[in-house]
Amino acid sequence: MDRKRRGTAAPKPAAPAGTEPKPARTTASRAQGSQAPQGGAKPARPRPASTPAPEPDDFGYSGKRLGLPEDGPGSLASTGRRLGALAIDWGLSYVIALAFLGHGQLNATGTSFGTLAVFAAENLLLVSTLGYTVGKRIMGLRVVSVTRPYLTPLAVVLRTLLLCMVFPAAIWDRDGRGLHDKAVGTAVIRA
Repeated sequence: MDRKRRGTAAPKPAAPAGTEPKPARTTASRAQGSQAPQGGAKPARPRPASTPAPEPDDFGYSGKRLGLPEDGPGSLASTGRRLGALAIDWGLSYVIALAFLGHGQLNATGTSFGTLAVFAAENLLLVSTLGYTVGKRIMGLRVVSVTRPYLTPLAVVLRTLLLCMVFPAAIWDRDGRGLHDKAVGTAVIRA
């Protein structure tokens, strides 16, 4: 009887020595290969196993490039928490400047420049010694160095000067760190 009529195929000849046999095509691969490409384009060839797939341009979560966790303690602080801490620190600095430097007058020169001076002093003293200001402590944040195991005094001084200039702090990178933090290698994280 003929083998084609019985439904069995003739045995395949052995591959020549030194060559690898081609893997058998499955029903699914035959179905995919039989579909005509749209627009007359050639069908896409599968990528060889030795070639890795290209990485997407997605950088992941904020802080991944810095080696920080995605969520929880040690992760980068959100913008809302940082702005909340800034508002608390600025308000506290304003009240102190109003009481001691502006003699109770809201628009006095001592109140305007005094607020900035108290804010700078608070950042210099508290961030260099404790790693946080009053506002950051209330919001559960702290400042850490991402390049060294500890904050250096020079880094805190430079960070504070850039923070008081406003513009470096208002320009952020894709991790959400201000230029004042990038310049000295620091990050504001959740405590």
